[in-house]
Amino acid sequence: MPEFEVRLKSTRDHPKQDLFVNSPVKRKVVRAGRRGGKTTGSAILSLKKFLAGRRILYATPTSDQLDRFWHEIKLALQCPLDAGVYYKNETEHLIELPGTEQRIRCKTAWNADMLRGDYADVLVFDEFQLMNEDAWSVVGAPMLLDNDGDAIFIYTPPSASTKSVTKARDPRHASKLYKRALEDKSGRWLAIHFSSHDNPHISETALADITGDMSKLAYRQEILALDSEDVPGALWTRKLLDDTRAERAPELVRVVVALDPSATSTEVSDECGVIAAGRDAAGHGYVLFDQSHRDTPAGWGQRGVGLYHELHADRLVAETNQGGEMVEYVVRTIDKNVSYRAVHATRGKLVRAEPVVALYERGLIHHVGDFPELEDELCTWVPGAKSPNRLDALVWAMTDLMLHDRELGLLSYLTSGRAEEDLSNVDKVQQAKSLIKPALTDEQLACPECGVVLVRHLGNGFLRCQQCGHQFRLIDAPAVNRGPSRGELLQKGAH
Repeated sequence: MPEFEVRLKSTRDHPKQDLFVNSPVKRKVVRAGRRGGKTTGSAILSLKKFLAGRRILYATPTSDQLDRFWHEIKLALQCPLDAGVYYKNETEHLIELPGTEQRIRCKTAWNADMLRGDYADVLVFDEFQLMNEDAWSVVGAPMLLDNDGDAIFIYTPPSASTKSVTKARDPRHASKLYKRALEDKSGRWLAIHFSSHDNPHISETALADITGDMSKLAYRQEILALDSEDVPGALWTRKLLDDTRAERAPELVRVVVALDPSATSTEVSDECGVIAAGRDAAGHGYVLFDQSHRDTPAGWGQRGVGLYHELHADRLVAETNQGGEMVEYVVRTIDKNVSYRAVHATRGKLVRAEPVVALYERGLIHHVGDFPELEDELCTWVPGAKSPNRLDALVWAMTDLMLHDRELGLLSYLTSGRAEEDLSNVDKVQQAKSLIKPALTDEQLACPECGVVLVRHLGNGFLRCQQCGHQFRLIDAPAVNRGPSRGELLQKGAH
């Protein structure tokens, strides 16, 4: 076949597009902002696959979105189309090389069944958040079984405006698929994120005009492409983080870098949490950097030590539960003079995280700028689930800076300001404090799950039953003949 010029309307480089256009990963989930270049990126990817002899099916919810993609593809293939090399059908939005499987076809997929009756070895879902999830799980996935084809899912986090038009049963299904890709360890899935600002070919002035009329939440979702919906039961919320966010950090009296390694091998492991934070003279904490990454021990060690030197940090803190002495060995191998402190988790995640959340609630911890991946983890982690490494590294950093290894128990709760809210005024709090002493011994407390009077204090106002393992709050401990429960005492003090 003679060579023809094949090009898109815009061939200027877009580094973020390249992440999903050129990656060989079989399943790619792309979370992108409006006008971020996701549809053009889809066209570039589809064109490359088509010219390599592949069979592509592009699906998007509406005909308007389909027309944008179709226009790019036709423009790119104009020369060979004019020469009659490829067959084009405008009604079916199809271009193919006659007599072969080489084809691009575009379909609307407002309902999953609209994709039936076709097959492909490259399947592109654009605006996937608006589609019914069956478009992939029931209809799309079987298309790729014969040849282990590729699937690309592209979406912008659902906002208040898009939630009203989505056909999805679960409006967050695309966000959950993105999480799955983030957590994948097989190398089969890839999660890619870029905002509208990452597109170098759009006008920053025009973008500023558009975003000036947006709410803060809509801006996060539509422009920054952040999944902002809070998860019920999560300790952190988007509002909490936004209300305490800072544009810059003041002069800091202490800075630490915290590592939360995930494995002990020399292979690339799960993501290692690498968080830098500082404290000012007024006792406020500031999250400064998040350099968490999937890497080898040598790699995350270099990141941690490098950040330590860059910030002239006072200490490098590392959790040793996963790596033991290996963690210190990695750090010391890179720089034997690092001020290093190993920490070992002896308490549950909830018990360690709640004191830090309490500091956020009191307005004492601030994020300097935005940390999308870290904040996604904070706002989606529910106690009882496996906590992610960025979250753990943050907790270790703030514990070292703000808590000095002290457990925020019931007395801390009563003096933290939260109890004043719970009991309405200071006098009632003082009254409650005076009533607590008779219930402090383990013998007076029972497990609300099994009723056994055999419990162990964990700190931060929590107990664990040594019979059944149930963990519960002190204030929820039931009465055991010898006196009222802690919750009853607090209620009594409030009346």
